[in-house]
Amino acid sequence: MQILCNTDESVEGRDALGRHAEDVVRRVLDRFSDDVTRVEIHLSDVNGQKAGENDKRCLMEARVAGRQPIAVTELANSLHQAIDGAAQKLKRSLDSMLGKLGDHKRGSSIPDSPDEPS
Repeated sequence: MQILCNTDESVEGRDALGRHAEDVVRRVLDRFSDDVTRVEIHLSDVNGQKAGENDKRCLMEARVAGRQPIAVTELANSLHQAIDGAAQKLKRSLDSMLGKLGDHKRGSSIPDSPDEPS
């Protein structure tokens, strides 16, 4: 799974935040590493240099082999909180999508019981 982190010009500590974001994504999405080919992370300060509540934004987009990308956004008071929240949202979205795919595959491959009438 390739992880790319992008920040806007108003974000300070880009390298440290990029490492933190990569660590969080690897930890939270580890079990999807066979299905997810790439995760792009976009960090920004919605208000720029102005102060404000919930003005730090993390957008994460996961590329899943053979599927449409999934994108989630989290707004929080800090970029660390936004990264953690977005990773959890992305995990739930991947659980839902890949779980449904797995259910569909399992459901279509279960043979009918020989004791049940057709």
